[in-house]
Parts: sequence; C-alpha cells; structure tokens
Amino acid sequence: MHVPRTLAVSLLVCVVAGCAPTADAGPASAVRTPRQEPVVQEATVRPSMDSLLEEALASVALPGEARFSAAVLGLDDGSRGGYADEQAYDTASIVKVDILLALLLRAQDEGRALSGQERSFAHAMITSSDNAAATALWAVIGGAEGLDAANARLGLTGTSAGTDGRWGLTRTTAADQLVLLEAVFGDARVLSAASQAYVRKLLGAIVEGLGWGVSAAGGDSALKNGWLPRSTTGLWDINSIGRVTVDGREYLIAVLSDGHETKEDGVALVERVARAAAAAAAAVTKGAGS
Repeated sequence: MHVPRTLAVSLLVCVVAGCAPTADAGPASAVRTPRQEPVVQEATVRPSMDSLLEEALASVALPGEARFSAAVLGLDDGSRGGYADEQAYDTASIVKVDILLALLLRAQDEGRALSGQERSFAHAMITSSDNAAATALWAVIGGAEGLDAANARLGLTGTSAGTDGRWGLTRTTAADQLVLLEAVFGDARVLSAASQAYVRKLLGAIVEGLGWGVSAAGGDSALKNGWLPRSTTGLWDINSIGRVTVDGREYLIAVLSDGHETKEDGVALVERVARAAAAAAAAVTKGAGS
C-alpha cells in the first residue's frame, strides 16, 4: 500500500513525540495507548510519642509555682518521648537508685560482691528510703565525685551530684532518669545482669505507704520516689521513677516536679502525669500495630 509522503512524516513525528494518532493515522494495530501516571498513595503518618505527650500533658493544671517534666520509654517496642524532659530538678530521694548503681559499678570493677553491710544499707536505702543508709553508701562510692564518675559511664549527661554531702540536692532531668532506668531494666551493658536483677528486686519491694507515684499508671510496678520540702521556699519537690506494666507491656516512666504547696498536692500531680504518659505510650504502641 502506498502511503502519502505527508502522512508518513506525520506518523514519524507522532512516534517520536508520543502523540495520540488521529483517526486516519492507519490501522488499529498502530494506535498507541496513552501513558498513565503512577498513582502515589500517601503514607500513613502516625503521631509521635512527643506529640501525644504534649497533647496529654499540656493542659495539666498547675497550681501556684508547681511545674513538672516527664519521660517515657516502651521496653517492648523502643518508643520513647519526653515533655520538658531536659529541665533540671532536685532529685530528692530518687538519687538513691543512682547511688546504688554507683556502688554496684564499684563492686564490679573490684571483681567482688557487695558486702553484707553494703547489702543491708542498700536494702534500707531503697525499700524504705532510709537516709542514714544513703549517707553511708554516699561515702562508700566517693561522694559527689564518685556519683558523677558513675553517671558518665551510665550515659547521664544532665545530672550533677549534690555538693557538701547533700546528695538529695543532686540535679537531674527526666531524660537522664530514663537513661538510668534503662541501665536497670534494659539490656545488660554497663551493669551486669546480676546487678540489674538485684536492683530490680529492691525496686519491687518498696514498703507499704511508699509505693505511690508511677505505680498509678499500671500494675506490677518497680519504683523509687523522692520527696523533699525545700527550706529556701517552703515548697515540695516530688519525683517518681520506675517501671510499670500496661496491657501486658512494660514501660519506664520518670516524672519530676517541684513547687508544690503540700506533699499530697505533689503526689497527686505526679500520678496524674504518670497515667497520661503511660496512656500516650500505649497509644503509640497500638498505632504501630505491635
């Protein structure tokens, strides 16, 4: 079949340019199917732990001069988040966990177990928050210098030991307290597995009446609380750190606060914050489908 020269040129141009042929461009077998653009589906954006914490905690009522910070970590999925978690607070008695870890690191370095006296002090310091026992072990670890050295090994970057023997005025952040808890409840890295098990056992044996705090967020809790009326202001520091179980999953929670008119006010706030933090963590876990 003879094809007119003008039509042949038109067909050649269309082949090169990819244009749609006209009705008289030739037989049906020569018709090109127009190229279709791929359909791009938008990825599902899940809220982060930080955003959920912000939403849950931003509206918490703060009477007077009270303030707080919080940090949470899901041990099962590794999700973590913080709310003002880089702000520094007095530790009060939660530093006793830190003192115990410093003691255990010293014993590990010396290749020995804790002595009977050290174990007795450790038990009293953690389970009943005994101050005399804490002071005794503070001396054993080398005071402020010893605590700071242990914290450098543990990865705490925002914590500074109290001076002049005032261990309760150690300054810390919720983010650092989460790192401290990870050293106890996470994979055995700096602390040996035996040391971890020992600390967990003590944190799970808090005497009756001292088990408030992050325990309000779930069951099977292991924790340490701190409370201190500041002589300079007459206001209370109230802190709680520990592990809780929510719907079969484990979470580490640290809540620090100060500026409370009464201890009871501080405890109520810390427990409210702990529940909200656990709920945010659980929402992230469910959102991830794990």
